[in-house]
Amino acid sequence: MCGILAVLGCSDGSQAKRVRVLELSRRLKHRGPDWSGLYQHEDCYLSHQRLAVIDPASGDQPLYNEDKSVVVTVNGEIYNHEVLRQRLPNHKFRTGSDCDVIAHLYEEFGEDFVNMLDGMFSFVLLDTRDNSFIVARDAIGITSLYIGWGLDGSIWISSEMKGLNDDCEHFESFPPGHLYSSKEGELRRWYNPPWFSEAIPSTPYDPLVLRQAFEKAVIKRLMTDVPFGVLLSGGLDSSLVASITARHLAGTKAAKQWGAQLHSFCVGLEGSPDLKAGKEVAEYLGTVHHEFHFTVQDGIDAIEDVIYHIETYDVTTIRASTPMFLMSRKIKALGVKMVISGEGSDEIFGGYLYFHKAPNKEEFHRETCQKLKALHMYDCLRANKSTSAWGLEARVPFLDKDFINVAMDIDPEWKMIKPDEGRIEKWILRRAFDDEENVG
Repeated sequence: MCGILAVLGCSDGSQAKRVRVLELSRRLKHRGPDWSGLYQHEDCYLSHQRLAVIDPASGDQPLYNEDKSVVVTVNGEIYNHEVLRQRLPNHKFRTGSDCDVIAHLYEEFGEDFVNMLDGMFSFVLLDTRDNSFIVARDAIGITSLYIGWGLDGSIWISSEMKGLNDDCEHFESFPPGHLYSSKEGELRRWYNPPWFSEAIPSTPYDPLVLRQAFEKAVIKRLMTDVPFGVLLSGGLDSSLVASITARHLAGTKAAKQWGAQLHSFCVGLEGSPDLKAGKEVAEYLGTVHHEFHFTVQDGIDAIEDVIYHIETYDVTTIRASTPMFLMSRKIKALGVKMVISGEGSDEIFGGYLYFHKAPNKEEFHRETCQKLKALHMYDCLRANKSTSAWGLEARVPFLDKDFINVAMDIDPEWKMIKPDEGRIEKWILRRAFDDEENVG
């Protein structure tokens, strides 16, 4: 995860303002310790703190089009960048960065290109030809982003609130799946999937379709030029992620660079069930397993730092963020810069215990839709900020756009929990992988 901070249309293009933007950008340095970049055009500033996962050698930001009239600062990963490059045969790319396509797509397709991006991202794009700009955030809000307004009418954008709170009279979370256009002066939603309306879907459940969609979601996230691993608690979601990753790692570019044996990571209090289950799954899959222990006092001592980084006082989020924060520090110390995680499954499939009480499939489906819409304030925020506090990137295949479309289009009757029929929570996901050939 990188850190971006932009100040657009301020009344001050002075050196003092530039120094202030640099100062604020440094508050995000933990997100991207590999490179710092600042671009200024008149009264607009785009700064970037880079965590280099793709093309560490030449992908420093900001990024540009050919004549440098379009400037972009991006946080995230564009998984379909190679396909998108093929759609831009007349463009020359300066770097191998996956984010390099954004400026060129804007040149070719205008503001409506955002829906073409498959990935997790937040970006600010400045068109210096007319000083217009756009800001966008990924569909579910996997990457964090905030928008603020200065007293001079300027618009501020930052990956974290700590880049805005001292200089903006008002700031708020930038909504997921939205785009801000300076030409229109307002936000609009670019992500409009069928499930967003909460209409009840009727597609029959096909285990093979669901399994293949999730396998694709995991495989595309193996795109990396740096050492990586998987978070493995031993539960269903992380075990599926680890299983698919272990099976498909051998043929990837990452395996050629860093070896074909997968590394897995688990954290817990001494004797916790997560540590026991994670170890069992790791032994079954043959991963190089790293088990981290912490004490209750370690957690208490870390709370102040955890709140500083995750920027919320939500009790459940803080509680869940603390072990992830402590584990991320250990993972980064091993030289790992990216992990794949299992967030999002419970929201899509109704995995929480209270879903047992759903009176009918309509209420079940509406609740999953509402949980997905709110994820950016809870689990996505936790996963993004707990890891980026230590310059670690977390990828979440359950929140893949294509996979969500498949899973949320299934008739929710199939997701209903029916103990008398042997259907426990997330039964349809379990059944999709319930055979020796495809799980191990």
